[in-house]
Amino acid sequence: MNNTIRREFGFAGGVSVVAMLLAAWYGYATGGVGRALNDVLIVLVLGVMEISLSFDNAVVNASVLKNMSPQWQRRFLIWGILIAVVGMRLLFPIVIVALSAGLGFAEVTSLALNNPEEYARNLEASAITINAFGGVFLLMVALNYFIDTEKDEHWLLPESRLAGLAKLEAVQIIIALGALMGLVFTVVPVEKRLTALAAGLVGLIIYMAVNALGNLFNTDNMAQKAGAAGFAAFMYLEVLDASFSLDGVIGAFAITKEIVIIAAGLAIGAVFVRSLTLFLVHQGTLAQYRYLEHGAHYGILALSIIMLYTMSGQHVPEAVTGLIGVAFIVASIVASLVANRKESRAS
Repeated sequence: MNNTIRREFGFAGGVSVVAMLLAAWYGYATGGVGRALNDVLIVLVLGVMEISLSFDNAVVNASVLKNMSPQWQRRFLIWGILIAVVGMRLLFPIVIVALSAGLGFAEVTSLALNNPEEYARNLEASAITINAFGGVFLLMVALNYFIDTEKDEHWLLPESRLAGLAKLEAVQIIIALGALMGLVFTVVPVEKRLTALAAGLVGLIIYMAVNALGNLFNTDNMAQKAGAAGFAAFMYLEVLDASFSLDGVIGAFAITKEIVIIAAGLAIGAVFVRSLTLFLVHQGTLAQYRYLEHGAHYGILALSIIMLYTMSGQHVPEAVTGLIGVAFIVASIVASLVANRKESRAS
């Protein structure tokens, strides 16, 4: 067991050490020993927060990753970390702020490094855009899982009824668009409505594009298209990770305004989530706990509702968001154990 944990989480542990050393160096260079210790503590807090917010993400990732080749699984861990940390948690928020505030990329980068308070204000001003995009994308992930005619095992009562809706063509898109438009024209300030609507539509379009790309290679000729199918699944996982990370990036600014510390802390969370994903795949955990994937998607559904709700300007504490996801995961594990015990007694 120890060897398994070392193999699966050794890389994550190494990245975490590097991230904490970076935080210590940055803190010492900017404020001495006291600042260095404080920054290391903040990095650890941010790492734990990111893991709690993204635990259900790891389960859903595992459900996709188990069908990918070992080569693409390694790429998900190594290349995916670079994209997740540098791309999604460092550069992507800068792009969002640049587009929302009408500033240049270099100008926003300068703000992030030299004037973190102003950068944080601009990022928080972009919250409606971020939540509309992420909320719609994650809502589609949840709806596409629950509203599926091929889904024959259900955990909670609503699932069987939701599965029946799959007889209506494109019903997931109708529900997502209805939720987006209903909220945009009722809770979003007038001056932000067009931006929120556009961001939500982009989230919907990207989900449909990535999902369609994956379905394109889901054929009987998979051996010849394994590379393309792996790439499609890889891109889906990266967009899914981006949707989860956006909420965490905004929440991180409530703890610190230092972009370097935020990137280091979220990097620890990102790499542990990826290692956890591979652990779930290699241990066959999804097969052992039949309702685990269900619980993860309930967590994603809850997160999507929270993100769409916060377009109104209301704030939901990150601790609440994380605990909801963890609660669904724990409940699904308990339910799986109970079901397995009953099945064992019956046989």
